[in-house]
Amino acid sequence: MQTLFYIGIIFVAGAFIRWLCREFNILSVVGYLVLGFAFGPNGFGVIPHSFVEDSYIITDLSLSLISVLVGSNLKYDALKRVSKQILIVALSEALVTFTAVSIAMYLLFKSLYFSFTNEQIIIMSIIFGGLAIATAPATILAIIHELKAKGRYSTFLLGVVALDNALALIFFSFILIISNLVIGSDGYYLSSIFNIIPVVGYTILIGIIGGLISNYIDKFFKYNKSFKTTSTLGIIFLVYSLSYILNLEPLLATLVMGMVMANISNEFHIVKDEFDNHLKDIIFLLFFTLSAMHLNVDFISTMPSVIAFYVIFRILGKFVGVRLGATISGASLDIKNTLGLALLPQAGIAIGLALALQGETGFETISPIVLNIIISTTMVHEFLGPAFTRFAIKRAESRYI
Repeated sequence: MQTLFYIGIIFVAGAFIRWLCREFNILSVVGYLVLGFAFGPNGFGVIPHSFVEDSYIITDLSLSLISVLVGSNLKYDALKRVSKQILIVALSEALVTFTAVSIAMYLLFKSLYFSFTNEQIIIMSIIFGGLAIATAPATILAIIHELKAKGRYSTFLLGVVALDNALALIFFSFILIISNLVIGSDGYYLSSIFNIIPVVGYTILIGIIGGLISNYIDKFFKYNKSFKTTSTLGIIFLVYSLSYILNLEPLLATLVMGMVMANISNEFHIVKDEFDNHLKDIIFLLFFTLSAMHLNVDFISTMPSVIAFYVIFRILGKFVGVRLGATISGASLDIKNTLGLALLPQAGIAIGLALALQGETGFETISPIVLNIIISTTMVHEFLGPAFTRFAIKRAESRYI
């Protein structure tokens, strides 16, 4: 009963936070993060630590839906229409950002955290590199709607964002698989690396099967969209949990499921609409508020350089990666000069992936650092990022209409 009581507090306070954010033109995610920290055990203590520790069901539920929706953006028809330029720019930006952040964090951790093994530092650094790829799609989409931007620049931007988040999930899944195989071992054995292949293969297979089953059930409930939504959510949760039980990668499995459903089902847009209209606000309120309750200010105050390095090198990685990709693909000067700035917002995917580490065996030392840094930098990115995105779209969009 206490759990329901605390959720009630979050809902009521969240409604007022949304109203304040709308009045002062602040993104809701920022309000939710502030609310979570203020009400959490490290703030005023309205919500106790025990509730936060027992809230993984909400985190898993949110992550499963987020990863399915990311996968659903990878439709074959859309990708077929996407120019080679978008693919090249997205891949270049992701690889440069991953490399820049990973190297920067490795050098910083080597100089600061002598109690960590070299293996732990490498794993932690590449985790930060993988997380840095993610971009906040909801933030950018909200800005595009606010500016009523409908030109080629905004289309190009949304294409890169969709690929960004898919690549972030894929990178992170591979990093987790590799890390799980080598953690606690004496070295990076070739046999361990080859074990990745069946793990990835079975993960993808579960995602495909889940998508096929969901599509079949959708046909059965052909004339009732609420039945379709309910059954689809059930299959999503089954795929996510079965992947976890079988020691596979739940995020990759649900991403594949979303991609399969989006490509073979003519009805999946109905489920997406139901999520957007009825579930998204509730899920995001709980997700971001609970995420911020993990934030430890004392922990963060000891490592401001880590926050600064992550933000700075993520910005550099996005900017340089876009310029490199635009140069290789022959994209326009507007893309080359401003798209990297437009990709700065970061929120749900990065926080969700950082939260996913909390339950992983072998990451007990690493996961609190990753989560606290990502939550802190998310607040920086969500305060500053929208201004850069607005600037980039306003500057470029008029030339693309």
